Parts: sequence; structure tokens; C-alpha cells
Amino acid sequence: MILIGKYVYLRDMAYSLAPFSQVLGLRKAKHLLRRATFNYSKDTLNSIASMTASEAVAFLSENPTDVIAEPFDYLNDGYWTSSVELPNSFTRQAQKRAYISGWWWYNAINQTTLKHKLSNFLFTSFTVSSGNGAGASTYFYDYVRLLDFYAMGNIKTFAKKITLDNAMLSYLDNTDNNATNPNENYAREFLELFTILKGPQISEGDYTNYTELDVQETAKVFTGFKKKNDRSIIDPDTNLPIGYNNINKHDTSDKVFSNAFNNQVITGQSTASGMTQELNDFVEMIFSQEETAKSYCRKLYRYFVKSEWDSSVETEIIAPLAQELILNNFELLPTVTKLLSSKHFYDEDTDDNTDELFGAIVKSPMQLLNEMITFFDVSLPNPETSAEDFYHTFFKKFIYSSYLAGAGMSFFSPPSVAGYPAHYQEPDFDRHWFSSTTIVSRYKLIESLIAGRNKISTNALIMTQIDTVGFVDNNIENPSSISDLVSELASLLYPEEIESNRRDYFIQIALDGYEEYYWSLAWSNYITNGDDIIVRNRLNALITVMVNASEFQLM
Repeated sequence: MILIGKYVYLRDMAYSLAPFSQVLGLRKAKHLLRRATFNYSKDTLNSIASMTASEAVAFLSENPTDVIAEPFDYLNDGYWTSSVELPNSFTRQAQKRAYISGWWWYNAINQTTLKHKLSNFLFTSFTVSSGNGAGASTYFYDYVRLLDFYAMGNIKTFAKKITLDNAMLSYLDNTDNNATNPNENYAREFLELFTILKGPQISEGDYTNYTELDVQETAKVFTGFKKKNDRSIIDPDTNLPIGYNNINKHDTSDKVFSNAFNNQVITGQSTASGMTQELNDFVEMIFSQEETAKSYCRKLYRYFVKSEWDSSVETEIIAPLAQELILNNFELLPTVTKLLSSKHFYDEDTDDNTDELFGAIVKSPMQLLNEMITFFDVSLPNPETSAEDFYHTFFKKFIYSSYLAGAGMSFFSPPSVAGYPAHYQEPDFDRHWFSSTTIVSRYKLIESLIAGRNKISTNALIMTQIDTVGFVDNNIENPSSISDLVSELASLLYPEEIESNRRDYFIQIALDGYEEYYWSLAWSNYITNGDDIIVRNRLNALITVMVNASEFQLM
């Protein structure tokens, strides 16, 4: 609002997807790195701070080879995911699913790339729960690899491929969907959760974007796609195992859709290859609807920017992004690049200071963990040379079963096909991550990493530990000044600069009632004599409080 004399003029809010062309600097680099990757290291932060948004996003869009090619079961079966044995013949399936999650996580935190954030985005959009109905652990491994394969690829093609994924065929029962005994489970979720979404209900069985008739016809399209138990069929495009087409179980009749799809008819086919043609025709029909593109762009906005927005954002950001997605035939990366390079993403498109895009998202438990591990340069057991220490003692027992489960994010195992409530449940969305039931695990994570023990539940060794003294010595420019140390830590840890009263509070935590020279003398003693007892105790206390502060819970 602008005041000129006695008149009041309302300024139109104009949000812009135009590129932000200036050098990012530290504040905007922090924003991008947190939102776009699972690796938040100081070195990468400094590197992209000197880039423009377009340069930084291009750098983050590289698609590196996995650090670890496949998971390993140290106790028995070794590299079982590449075995020719039947997947359900292996023992310890729950343990193996955890090791697969650990394999994916290790790759994600050891590479600075959009790939893993987008792989996780596809997981939130086409959910399979590893611990509930996805079948043997090897099928889950193939599903995760499919997410990675299309993370920076074509989401429309992915929607076709996921239909024949063995884990998805099991999880949503489509392997039991037959012409004579239809099962609508996958068909319903494909429309309601995975692609176009319902939209407001118009009447009983009639939604804005589709009707109950469309669910029934979709189920007919999906009849006859079956799980291949031995993983012997390999998709030529992805080189991954897939299910198969059983024409004897397929509904060969024409599928007639409602006026929501202009009464389109998908011609029934009577061959196995014809089933694939029906699937392609159906997916093309769904993705020809503008609302499908908008549904993905709303998900992308909620995932990368903010969980809630006004009608102006809907008109000026969501709608143009949807057109970008359509223009690129649903290639995901160009649309994400446009968003992450835009003035809007960096809050540079308006004078409105109430948008609060920086620090607008509550970190998921995984994001919180990843930032602690990568920022403090925590040395983890090597999965290839110390498999038991990494996969079982550190990841399975501490991260997977204790921390993530206690923080409300059972890894790759959300409570329903809709995913984690933080990704879809209004009005709280990401605020679901922070509650009275999850706060203990969140707060005790840093305590555990500093102590080298599981402070959340068992007090057992976790096979790693943050070296707070070594980190400060190697990363803080003037560690002998407690004021400079706290200021630099805060500038790196938090989305925004902190007020002086917050800085003073953290300084007092470090000093524990002493004067500032107390710290300078203690640090000098460490540098001169190697005596780190005092500085380590005070740094452990300081970093615990700074990490558990509200500022670090946000990104």
C-alpha cells in the first residue's frame, strides 16, 4: 500500500518466474542448497554463493553415478539384490529393506545434486510403503531405482513405467486386478493421489476432475498387469525388472470415460502388446488434462517453496509452471529449473515482506539429519569396508529404527498411500513434522551425534561422532573470539541472520557464566598445548543449543 497525500493506492502483487540474474550470495545460496539437495556442506555453500541462480541450478542438475552401486547384507546373502535367486527366498526381509534405505540415503548425502531431492519428490507423488505390502525387499530396491532413474526425467513416462513396477503391483493390489474380478485400488489412487487429483466434489461420485465411472474404466485398463516373481523380465528403457502383461486376465472391451475426459474411448485390445498400447493411450489422456500439470506444479511448489499460497501465486506461478511442464511434454527438470532460478523463489519479485519464503518450511526429520551429517562433516562407517557398522549398527538400529521412526518419518514407509501427512494434510502440512510426539527424537539427534551414542532410546554406540572442536578449527575463521564464532555459526546454520539478543544468548551458553576472555584463553590453550577439554565441553553445549534452536528447525 502506498500513501500519496490523502489518497491510498493498492499496489498489485506481481509474482515473477523471470530469472534472478544476480550472484546469489550466502543468504540465497543457503536457501537453494537446502531446498534443492540433501547435502549442505560449507564448501558447496561457498561455491554456489558466487554463482548466479541459473549457474547454481545447472551445477546442481548434474546426474552423477551412485557412490555405492547396490546395498549389501553383511550377515548373509551379500549383494542379494543382484542375485538370480527368487526374491522371496531370502531371509531377514525387513532388515534388507532397511539396508536398501541406507544405501539410497548414503548416496543422497554424498552427492550434491537435485537428483535425490527429485527422487524423493517422485516417492511422495507415487508412494509405495516398503514395510507394508510391497513384497520382497528386492522389489522395493527396483522401485527405488525407478525413482532415481526418472528423478530428472519424464514424469509422464514414469507414470506408465510405475504401473508395471513389481512393488507397486503388489502394494496397491493391481497384480490381483482381473477382467472377471476387477480391483480398483490402484486405479483409484492413480487418479486421486498420483496424477490429476479429485478437485472439489460436485455430487455423489462426481468430482471436478473425474467421476466414479472413470475409476471403473481405469481399473479395466489396468487389468492383467501382473507381478513377475523372479524379476526375469527387464524393461529395455530402464534396464530394471518389471511385471508382465497377461492378456487372458485383461478386459478387452472398449473403455468409455466420462465427460470429464470428453467421453474419450480407449479401444480395447486383445494382445499383450495391445495392453501396453491401452496403458499408453490412457496415460496420454490423463496427462492431456491441464489439471494434471497443475497438480504436479502445486506439489512442486509445496515441496520446494511453501506449503500455502494465495490466488496470485496460483495465477502467476502455478499456472505458468504448468504450461512449462506441458510445453516440455512433462520433462520434470526444465520446470524445476525455472522455479529454482526464478525471482519468486528468492523472494525478489515483490516488495511484500510477509511472504517469508526463507525459513518457510519445517525441515523433515530426514532433512534435519542430512544437514547435521553433511554440515558438521560427520565421518560415517564405510558401507563397503565396514558394512555391519554402517548398515546395521549406525543406519538400521540408530537412524532407521530409532531416530526416523521416533521423529514420525518411518523411512520409505509412510502410514498410508497418501504419504506422510506433512506432504498433503491441510492446514498444517510440514508443521506435522514438529509435534509433542516427535520433538524428543528431533532434539536428541544432535545429542546422540555429539556423544556417539543413541540418546533417543538405547544409549548404544552409533559408530560415529561429531568432532565439534575439529569442525570449528577447520571451518570458522576466527574461533578464538566467541562472538565471531557464534556469529559465523549462526550465519551458516540459519536461514536468516539472527538478532543481537539471540547471538548474546548463544554466547552465554558457550561461556557458562564466565567473561569472554575465558573462551579466548581456553582456545589458546587448545592451540598451544592440544588440551581440548574445556573448548570441547563448551562447543558441545553451544552446538547442541544452536542446532535445537527454532531457527535451525526451519529452512
